[in-house]
Amino acid sequence: MTTFDTSSAKVALIAEREKIVHQMIELGVTDTGELTGDVDYGDGFADAAAATAERTEVLVVVESLKSQLTDIDAAMARIEKGNYGICVKCGKDIPTDRLEFRPSSIYCVDCKTNR
Repeated sequence: MTTFDTSSAKVALIAEREKIVHQMIELGVTDTGELTGDVDYGDGFADAAAATAERTEVLVVVESLKSQLTDIDAAMARIEKGNYGICVKCGKDIPTDRLEFRPSSIYCVDCKTNR
């Protein structure tokens, strides 16, 4: 098993999760991706196309942020289960440098490259 310090991984994951949730709130959605209605996209008929385009862009960003939250939550679960830092494909340790750079990593560099 990897010798990576999971307590520092937890801290990094929690901080990243908080940052992402904050971004989602600023975009007018909850951490589950539900629209809160707090963002004004405009209500003029002439701006309908622009408002729709802006909403579409926001929803794309929200989907990406939701995916990142899913990855973070999965990493936290792996920490709790004791299998954090182990590649889900080959079962080898994920290098510490990779975990420090991207704490939610589930693949070692080789498996990620060949994916």
